[in-house]
Amino acid sequence: MSSTTLRLAVVIASVRDGRFGPVVASWFAEQARRHDGFEVDVIDLAEATVPAELPAVPLMAQPDPTRPAGMVDLTRRLGAADAVVIVTPDINRSFPGSLKNAIDWHFAEWDRKVVGFVGYGGGSGGLYAIGQLREVLSELNAHTVRNYVSFPRYFELFDAEGRLHAPTGPEAAAASMLDQLSWWARAVADARAIAA
Repeated sequence: MSSTTLRLAVVIASVRDGRFGPVVASWFAEQARRHDGFEVDVIDLAEATVPAELPAVPLMAQPDPTRPAGMVDLTRRLGAADAVVIVTPDINRSFPGSLKNAIDWHFAEWDRKVVGFVGYGGGSGGLYAIGQLREVLSELNAHTVRNYVSFPRYFELFDAEGRLHAPTGPEAAAASMLDQLSWWARAVADARAIAA
């Protein structure tokens, strides 16, 4: 990492057919690129092969297990990120199983990582998923920032080209979260440099 650029991974959590995640992720990635100091990497979990079955030995006991070839790129990109933003829908008042598998296959990649959230859903706007993800990632020693972006009834908020009808509020929420991500990611990077 340079002194001015942070590597930000934007993870599309849903892999189901007809998903809206790529639209939301594309919008957010553009906000991050406009924010000073981020190099943005959009990671689509639909492009990775993440087995549902975990290794026999817990990942915290072997933080760099042998992974299937279809997951090597995902692991490398998560590990290289200074901060991660997870773009997730609410599915049955939680987050997608595809995301849980991706989280559970990685331990060292989440340790002391700074994480933010962009949620979308019906009335909840992804807040159920975000709340549960905070608990899961805390167990992996990741720091989740307070601010988030939420799109309740997302299907009414975006036009056919993926543009927001009323962008002012979501853009302000994204900028606020990106400010927090930047501050925390720099603090963690500095702490790692001192510990090295």
